[in-house]
Amino acid sequence: MFKKVLIANRGEIACRIIRTLREMKIGSVAVYSDIDETAAHVLAADEAVRLGPAPAAESYLNIPAILAAARETGAEAIHPGYGFLSENADFARQCEAAGIVFIGPAPEQLVDFGLKHRARELAQRFEVPLVPGSGLLPTAEATLEAARGIGYPVMLKSTAGGGGIGMCVCRSDAELAAGFERIGRLSRNNFKDSGLFVEKYVECSRHIEVQLFGDGRGHVAILGERDCSTQRRNQKVIEETPAPGLPEAARAALHAAARRLGEGVAYRSAGTVEFIYDCRTGDFYFLEVNTRLQVEHGVTEAVFGIDLVKWMILEAAGNVPFVPGECFTPSGAAMEFRIYAEDPGRNYQPSSGLVTAADFPDGIRCDRWIETGSEVSAWYDPLLAKLIVHGRDRADVIAKSERALAASRVAGFETNLLLLRDVLKLEKFRSGEVSTALLREFAYAAPTFEVLAPGAQTTVQDYPGRLGCWDVGVPPSGPMDDYHFRLANRIVGNAENAPGLEMTLSGATLRFNCKTLIAVTGGDFPLKLNNMPVERNRPCEVHPGDVLKIGVTRCGQRCNLAVRGGIDVPEYLGSRSTFTLGRFGGHGGRALAAGDVLHIGGMTAGEPLTPPAASLPEFGSRWEIAVLYGPHGAPDYLTPEDVKTFFDAEWEVHYNSSRTGVRLIGPHFEWARPDGGEAGLHPSNLHDNAYAVGTLDFTGDMPVILGNDGPSLGGFVCPVTVIGAELWKVGLLRSGDRVRFVPVSVEYAARLREYREAVLADPAAAWPPPPVPEPVEPVTPVVAEFGGGDEMERIVCRQDGDAYLLLEFGPPVIDLRLRFKVHAWMLRLGELHHPALIDLTPGIRSLQLHFDPAKLPQRELLELLAGLAEELKNNRITRVPARIVHLPLSWDDPATRLAIEKYVSTVRPGAPWCCPNNIEFIRRINGLDSIGEVYETVFNARYLVMGLGDVYLGAPVATPLDPRRRLVTTKYNPARTWTPENAVGIGGAYMCVYGMEGPGGYQFVGRTVQMWNRFRVTPEFEAGKPWLLRFFDQVRFYPVGPDELMRMRREFIAGKFHLKIEPTVFDIGEYEAFLHDNAASIHAFEARRRQAFEEEKQRWIANGQLTFETHSGDVVDAAPEAVLKAGEEGVYAPVAGSIWKLNVAAPGTRVKAGEPLAVMESMKTEIAIPAETDCTVTQIFCAAATEVKSGQCLFAVTV
Repeated sequence: MFKKVLIANRGEIACRIIRTLREMKIGSVAVYSDIDETAAHVLAADEAVRLGPAPAAESYLNIPAILAAARETGAEAIHPGYGFLSENADFARQCEAAGIVFIGPAPEQLVDFGLKHRARELAQRFEVPLVPGSGLLPTAEATLEAARGIGYPVMLKSTAGGGGIGMCVCRSDAELAAGFERIGRLSRNNFKDSGLFVEKYVECSRHIEVQLFGDGRGHVAILGERDCSTQRRNQKVIEETPAPGLPEAARAALHAAARRLGEGVAYRSAGTVEFIYDCRTGDFYFLEVNTRLQVEHGVTEAVFGIDLVKWMILEAAGNVPFVPGECFTPSGAAMEFRIYAEDPGRNYQPSSGLVTAADFPDGIRCDRWIETGSEVSAWYDPLLAKLIVHGRDRADVIAKSERALAASRVAGFETNLLLLRDVLKLEKFRSGEVSTALLREFAYAAPTFEVLAPGAQTTVQDYPGRLGCWDVGVPPSGPMDDYHFRLANRIVGNAENAPGLEMTLSGATLRFNCKTLIAVTGGDFPLKLNNMPVERNRPCEVHPGDVLKIGVTRCGQRCNLAVRGGIDVPEYLGSRSTFTLGRFGGHGGRALAAGDVLHIGGMTAGEPLTPPAASLPEFGSRWEIAVLYGPHGAPDYLTPEDVKTFFDAEWEVHYNSSRTGVRLIGPHFEWARPDGGEAGLHPSNLHDNAYAVGTLDFTGDMPVILGNDGPSLGGFVCPVTVIGAELWKVGLLRSGDRVRFVPVSVEYAARLREYREAVLADPAAAWPPPPVPEPVEPVTPVVAEFGGGDEMERIVCRQDGDAYLLLEFGPPVIDLRLRFKVHAWMLRLGELHHPALIDLTPGIRSLQLHFDPAKLPQRELLELLAGLAEELKNNRITRVPARIVHLPLSWDDPATRLAIEKYVSTVRPGAPWCCPNNIEFIRRINGLDSIGEVYETVFNARYLVMGLGDVYLGAPVATPLDPRRRLVTTKYNPARTWTPENAVGIGGAYMCVYGMEGPGGYQFVGRTVQMWNRFRVTPEFEAGKPWLLRFFDQVRFYPVGPDELMRMRREFIAGKFHLKIEPTVFDIGEYEAFLHDNAASIHAFEARRRQAFEEEKQRWIANGQLTFETHSGDVVDAAPEAVLKAGEEGVYAPVAGSIWKLNVAAPGTRVKAGEPLAVMESMKTEIAIPAETDCTVTQIFCAAATEVKSGQCLFAVTV
C-alpha cells in the first residue's frame, strides 16, 4: 500500500480524498495556488506544496509543477479528483513515466472516452444505444451541415468537455454559429482541446448514469444508477439513487449496457456511463463516459455502504476491492444537493466573497471545503458543499432533506440554497417526475432585494448593537441615529432588534424581488419609488421589480431603511450590526456594494403604523445637545475657564468625521497641567481608560464625539458625554453643522429617556413635546469617593454620561498594585451577575461600568459601589494566573515606515516625532545613546498586558514590568489617519499592538502577528473568543525580518504557524521585592528619562511645536463668488468637504445625466456630484485638493 498520496485538486473533493487517506493511514500531500494558500484542503493535508498563481493553467493544470511536488514530497501516487487533470491522458502518461501511480483509468481509456466521438464509436461496437449525432467537426460550416441533417434542436459539445462545461443547446443556424466559437473557446481554455461535435437534443429527457468500477482485467462491478436530471445550464444540482419511476426493465437494460461497455474495454478504476433517457418513449441513448470519480459519488456510497475513493486507491495499489461477478444491492435511497456560489435570481450568475456563516446540520453527510471565514474566489468552480442524505426510501429522504436544507446556511454572498429548498416543494419533483427541463420551467422567486447602487456608505445595523465585548475592544456598532432607526422598525411592525439599513450622505438604489413593506426615517433624503416621489416616516408597499432610489441628503447625515421582517444576516458576537473597520457583522462584514443581494427575515412583532408629527423630532443644521459633565474636568485636567469656554462655544462639525467619531472645530483649551506625565507630553494625555459612546474625546487639540464604532479604550481627556436620549443627534450631525452643548442633570437625562422610550412604545399616539433641557452649572464630574486618607486606597467615581461610571483608583501613576485593585473590583462585580450591568472594562488604573439606567439608576449604583468598597478593603488579590506570549516583531517594518511617510505628507509635515523617524524620536525623548539601545530595550522587555482593545479588537495596552525598560513617548498630534494592522507602537509609557487598520497615535517600533482572528478557531484563538491575549499576559518580542513576518501572518491566522505560549503566575509581592532590590538603578534610569523628556518639551515650546493648529472649511480663503450667467444653472456641494477628484477638465465639456462632475470627500466617504440632466459645463468654480463649504456653487451648466 502507498505511504503517501498527492491530491492534484482543490475544494471539497480534495478534502474528501484527504479524509479517506487519513482513515487508511496514508500520508496526504495537498497542492495549492496562491489564492488557496490557507484553503481547507491545504490545512487538512499532512503536507502542502505551492503550484503557482491563481489561474488554473498556472497552478492546478500545471503538470510539471504537480509532478515536481510529488517528487519533492516522495508521493508514490496521485489522485486527480474530478475536473482539472482528472481525465487528461497526457498527465496520466507523465505520471507513469515519472514512476508515480495515477489513481484512475488507464491513459488509453482516458483518450478513448475523453474524445466523445471516439466514445461513440466504442459504444456502437459494444451495442450501446446511441443518440443520432456526428463525428468530430473541423469547421463551423461542417457543423451547420451536420445539424441540418440531424434536425434541430441539437446539442453542440466539446469532445474534451465535462462537468456541464463545453456544451450548449442550439435551435437554429444562428445559435449554432455563435455556439461554435464560444464552446470552442471554452474547450481550449479548460481542456486544451477544441474539437466539437453535435448530437440530437432530446427535449423531454432525463439524465441517468450508471456507476461502474473495473479491475482493468475485464471484470466490472455495477453499483446502481443515479438520476441527475435536476440541472441548470447543463450542470447537475440534485442527484439521487435509485432513479425514481424507472421501469425495472429499463433499469436492467441500462446496467447491462454499461457492463458491456466497461467489460468490453477492460475498464479500470471508477467510471460512470451516462445516458439520455427519453421520458416520452422510454428509450435511452449513450451520452458519454466520465473516466473519473463523479461529484455525486457520495449517493452511491450512501446506499451501498462503500468508499469509492478507497476502492480507487486499493485498485491503484494492486488490490482489487471486489470479487469478479459479485452483485451489489443498494439499501434505501439517497440524494445529493449541490450548494453553489451563484444567484438563481440572476440566471445563476456566479458569486464570490467572504463566507460570514457556514452552518450545516449534524448527522447528515456534508462534503465541503468552506467554513465560516473562508474566502470564495471567482477563479474556480462555484461548488461549495454537497449535502448527501440517506433514508429508507425516497419519501424518507425528501423529509430528511427538507430538515437538512432548512438547517443549512451559507451567508456573505448568494447561493442556491433557497432554490434547493423550493425544488423540494415542487410536486413534479416529489412525485419523481423529474426531467432536465424541471429548472428551466421553474420560476424562482426569493424574499430578497438587490443593491443596484450602494450610496456613499450603506451598512446593515441592528439595535442595540454588539454589547458585552467592550473590555476586548469591540464597539457596539448599531445605528448612529438609534431613535429613527427604531422608529422605522416600529412603522413596518418589526421586532426592535430587526436589522435594517443605515445610509450616510447619499442613499442606495434598491430593487425588490418580492412584495413587502418598507419605511425610511432619519435625515431628509429624497425618495423615489419607480421614479415617483414617496414620503418618509410612513409604511410603503413595494412589489417585485420595484426600484427605490434614495437621493443625497438635504438635512441630516444619515437615514434608515426598515423592511418588514428585517434583513437576514448572521450574528457575530451577539449582533448583526456591521463593524466595517473590523470587517465583521452585517453583509460580508462591509458596506454594501452594487450587486449585493439581501435576504428578508421573519423578525416581525406587530402591525404597521404611521406616526404623527409629534413622534418625529425636528432638526436642522444648528443643534443643541444635552450632555453630562465628565468624566474629566476642572481642576484636575481643565481650568474653570476651559469649562466655560467649552459650553459657551458654538462648535462646527468637521468634514473628516465618520461612525468612529464626529470631529469638531472650535476654541482651544489652556489646560490645568503642563503635560500628561508618564501618559504623554500633551496635557490631554492620561493613563488609558475606557471610553463611553458619546463622550467628547480631546485627541490632542481636536475634540471628537466618539461614535458607535469608536474605540473602547484610550488615553485622552473627555470633559463631557452626550446623554443616551440625545445620541441620535450625533448620528445626524453633518459637516458644517453647528453644535452647542447643554450641561444637564442626570435627573433630566432620565426624564428625556423615559419620554423617548414611551414614544417608541406607541409611536401612533398623540404625544406632547419632549421635556425642555434644564441647564445646570457644571461643578464637578466626581459623583462619589471612597477609601479615606491613604491616596493608594482612594477610589473616585466619575460621571461618564447617564449609562456609564468611571472608577479611578489611587494617584495618576503606573503602579501595578492599582491594576490589581481594578481586577479585584472587576471580578467581584462580575460575580454579582446584575442584569443592569452590561460591560466592565478595565483601564490602567480605572474600571468603567456600563449599565442600564432604566434598570439601575445612578444613585442606586453608587449605593451598591459604596457597599463593595467596604467589602473589598480587605479582599486583596496578590497572585493571578498568566502566560508569557512570545511574539515575532519586524523592527522598523516597511508598513510602519509607509504610514510615517503618509502622515508627514498629508497630515503634519515636520512633525517632531517623524524627524527623521519614530524610533529616533523614542531614543531622543528617553535620553538613550543609540538606536541600538532602543532595540535592546524593546526586545529585552516583558510587557504586562493591563488592558485590551486600546486600539480595537483585543489590542493590548501593556507596560514593561521592569521600569528600566519603560520607554515614555508622546502620541501623534493630530492622530494618524492610517495605521497598518498589528503595528507595534509606544505611547506614553505603554506598548500597544494595533488590532486592525485605522487611525492611531502611538510611536512605531515595528509590526507583529494578528491579535484577532475573525472566524477561525486555532490553538491560540478559542471558540467564541477571537482575541489572542488576556489580562496580565506577559508579551516578549523576538526579531524577524519583514518577509518572514508576512509568511507568519498568513499562516498564523489560518492555524499553520503557532506561537510559543508559557503558563506563569504573576505575584505582586515578588514584583514589589524586585522593585525594592533594584530601586537605585530604576531611579537613575527614570531621572535620565525625565530630563530628556523635559528637554524635548522645551524644544517644542521654543519652536512652536507643542500644539498643532488644524484648519476647517470655514477658515480657508473664500472661494471666488460664483456668478451665474443668463441660462446657466448651478451645481452645488451637498456637504462641506474637499474636492478629491475633478472629472471635468475644462468649460465646454458635455456630460450626460448621472455622470459625476466631481468627487468630494467628506465624513471619510466619497460623494459623487452628478449631473442631474444631460448638460454642458460652462464654468468651474472649484479645483482638486481644495476645501469647499456646504452649498457652495461648484459648476455652472446649461441644459
